Amino acid sequence: MSINDILISIENEIQSLQQARALLSSLDGRRVSKPPIARRYRKRRTLSPEARKKIADAQKKRWAKQRETKKN
Repeated sequence: MSINDILISIENEIQSLQQARALLSSLDGRRVSKPPIARRYRKRRTLSPEARKKIADAQKKRWAKQRETKKN
């Protein structure tokens, strides 16, 4: 499948999804719009340094176990 075929397929899919969206928005009498900014951009949670270290140590332990099984 060539790149042009893929692009045409994507364009067709976009058109059909836009038609479906228009149809659904007309059924309930309201236009479908983007949610308010507050709901689109949620505050990122931060990890404490202790939690990061705990996660990193656990990952290093998994990597070491995986390396050990590959050696055997």
